[in-house]
Amino acid sequence: MFSKTRRQLSNTLAAALLTISGVALATDFKVGELKIDQPYAHPTGPGMKNGAAYLQSISNQGKVADQLISASSPLAGRVELHRMEMQGDIMRMRELSAIDVPAGRSVAMGRGTPDGYHLMLMDLKQPLKEGERFPLKLRFKNAGETEVTVVVQQPKAAGHGAHSDKGHKH
Repeated sequence: MFSKTRRQLSNTLAAALLTISGVALATDFKVGELKIDQPYAHPTGPGMKNGAAYLQSISNQGKVADQLISASSPLAGRVELHRMEMQGDIMRMRELSAIDVPAGRSVAMGRGTPDGYHLMLMDLKQPLKEGERFPLKLRFKNAGETEVTVVVQQPKAAGHGAHSDKGHKH
């Protein structure tokens, strides 16, 4: 009797560990030769209609360049590809038709990254709350479509609040 209970407990623990490791691995996604690392967003305040999603990186492990050409989510009316860049003394945000992902290279899409790439979540249907997850579909010119899971989390560095278009000019 003891060995049966012990075996059941072992099986339960093994299943729990597999589930936990599956959650940990769920931050990396792959489509074709592209690897998408750690999709995330920051919480938004009540009444905010726009937010932003980021990808730690998109790595092109292939020999052919690709492009991120669009994105969508059931949480937003539309998702736009954007880039933040300095124009003189003013930080400006502009919409892009595509984001290049060169062969054999990585592109960062996070706050404070050199290129300033991010995904604007326009006309949010609900606020983004810390700890929640939501689907985001990415479309690439060559690799095709994939759905990733975005984790809503507080910014890591002090002084970086939830993204809004307040103070940014298009």
